[in-house]
Amino acid sequence: MSIKNSELILNPDGSVYHLNLKPEDISDTIIFVGDQDRVEKITKHFDSIEFSTQKREFKTQTGYYHDRRITVLSTGIGPDNIDIVLNELDALVNIDLKTRKPKTELTSLNIIRVGTSGSLQNDIPVDSFVLSTHGLDVNGMLHFYQIDGISNPEIEDAFIKHTDWDKNKARPIVINNSKYLEKYFESDRVFKGMTGTAGGFYGPQGRVLRLPLHDPKLNSKLDNFNYKDFRITNFEMETSVIYGLSKLLGHEALSLNAIIANRANGDFSKDPKKTVDKLILYALERIVNI
Repeated sequence: MSIKNSELILNPDGSVYHLNLKPEDISDTIIFVGDQDRVEKITKHFDSIEFSTQKREFKTQTGYYHDRRITVLSTGIGPDNIDIVLNELDALVNIDLKTRKPKTELTSLNIIRVGTSGSLQNDIPVDSFVLSTHGLDVNGMLHFYQIDGISNPEIEDAFIKHTDWDKNKARPIVINNSKYLEKYFESDRVFKGMTGTAGGFYGPQGRVLRLPLHDPKLNSKLDNFNYKDFRITNFEMETSVIYGLSKLLGHEALSLNAIIANRANGDFSKDPKKTVDKLILYALERIVNI
């Protein structure tokens, strides 16, 4: 059965609605960045760029780094944007846009997030890198999908008990990264740990300006959470949804984080752009070997 026009929206030129992309515009290896200005900070290292477009905050460039064809795409900020980006990317490779029917042979994309984050642990300093072994979803977006089979209830139950999680909030979800991609990016230059994904920047991440928090002790509870080999290393706004939707759709996903702030001791990087540039080169050097 064909997918209705209202469900899979295409532009007049046949491109997917928000990303303004056609299947031939993307590679099977895609780097996600949040900031649209960071796209060209990556592609400036490319040997050539064959395609470029932008619609709203979604900027895309595809080209070659050495002999590897790579797409770089800015997602904007937050779980809701990841929902748009991953569903539309999947449609490009796994739905026939002319017949509007899912393909019988599915394509798996390699998705690598290169982003910034704040550390929750004293021993993970600013200007370091964190590879997310898991995404801890505390924003609730993934509950709109059938997530049975991709979560880790044992860890989730321990986290709920430790934090005395409010039953009126969405149940936290813990999702694994791609072990296939992890082996290409792990090294003694990166820390590993569970990355918390919030649905906002201020209250959801424990920041107070003028509004009081529902649970002002939540950040310290996150800092102190330990279960077997699991602890929460950093906090941001995309990783868990990238991991969750990638698992559900059959894609490989990994999140790399440049630590530009340390929430535990109040430090902030003196040169965050330099740290991000180093992470970009680190990622590119390893992508060519996938």
